[in-house]
Amino acid sequence: MISQASSAYIHIPFCRRRCYYCDFPISVLGDGGGSVNRVQAMERYVAVLCQEIRRTAQWFPSSGLNTVFFGGGTPSLLPVSELEKILVALDQVYTIAKDAEISIEIDPKTFDLDQLRAYQRLGINRYSLGVQAFQDELLAQMGRTHRVDDIYSAIAQFEQLGIDNFSLDLISGLPQQSLSQWKATLEKAIALSPPHLSCYDLIVEPKTVFDRQAEAGTLPLPADETSAQMYRLTQQQLTAAGYTHYEISNYAYPNHQCRHNRVYWENQSYYGFGMGAASFLGGQRLTRPRTRRDYSSWVQNLTNPNHELNQTINKDSDEQLLEILMLGLRLPEGIDLSAIAQQFGAEKVGQITQTLQPYFDQNCVILGNIDHDQWGQLKLTDPEGLLFSNTILADLFSAFSP
Repeated sequence: MISQASSAYIHIPFCRRRCYYCDFPISVLGDGGGSVNRVQAMERYVAVLCQEIRRTAQWFPSSGLNTVFFGGGTPSLLPVSELEKILVALDQVYTIAKDAEISIEIDPKTFDLDQLRAYQRLGINRYSLGVQAFQDELLAQMGRTHRVDDIYSAIAQFEQLGIDNFSLDLISGLPQQSLSQWKATLEKAIALSPPHLSCYDLIVEPKTVFDRQAEAGTLPLPADETSAQMYRLTQQQLTAAGYTHYEISNYAYPNHQCRHNRVYWENQSYYGFGMGAASFLGGQRLTRPRTRRDYSSWVQNLTNPNHELNQTINKDSDEQLLEILMLGLRLPEGIDLSAIAQQFGAEKVGQITQTLQPYFDQNCVILGNIDHDQWGQLKLTDPEGLLFSNTILADLFSAFSP
């Protein structure tokens, strides 16, 4: 049974420049401040985005939104008045619940106190701060526009306005990053007591600056074992500091898990609006065009009853099963194998456990709650199983792919 969506992701693509690791669909505006051309580009984009919100409702109505997430890009570059237009459109069409989690990604050096006050007035109640590192040299090597002092200035502004629901984004495995530098970054982050931390391992994506440097042999990445030690250290340091490791890359104090992101990992339906945004509606995962021009044309065609958004895709059972495994194994509670057996058959459970037998032997995968459950709860161990999740999932994909 396909659930009705109660979450919406909004993509704001604008950035001052493209960071060297970034392959997201963005529009680079430069450092022109509030220039007329820059503001007009944002206004045109928001007008199209609001069109998409309203037109999507004709096929996929909602009984209310419980989470809204503004990602990017750098959403904090968007004028508050334009952000308000989007929230008004969402509320008019779908109704935003009074207790909804409304998150926004913001970068240091892209907002001030007045902007934060305006966010509070609009009901935004969760802030994801793009910190990445606490060493100026590493920030410069990533192409980031902020420095360490800007991080502390941002946190001071949070404190001044009583903003206590925020997350810090950090990246490990950076070029020339040592284990001691990562340890220092974790310690500095912990000292700020953010209720939530997202700690990502660098992935060198195709066609990025880092990818070109790697091809040229000028990207001095840490050794694989050093990166693995960074992951283990993250788990040790943050859990010792009172954080729960509730997803492969995410840690939170009690009652501060990101409600919106759990929608993805629990394979629930969600709206995606904006250039390059992905949605999961009517059992179909769909990603929008990655340029503003193509996205605008895509939205203009939404009135067409044959538009791809309104097409039903019948996935085979193995494809559905792989989606459940890929998402559910990111979480410490893992996968309920009894539910898998009921939906896909006991034979599939046997195939899963047989494929994963080497990882059971290595204590990377375990079965829990066996006394109360015929099949048990399939979980990756923390940190070793989660550390090698990509390898484990690759074996499952091989087992269930034609």
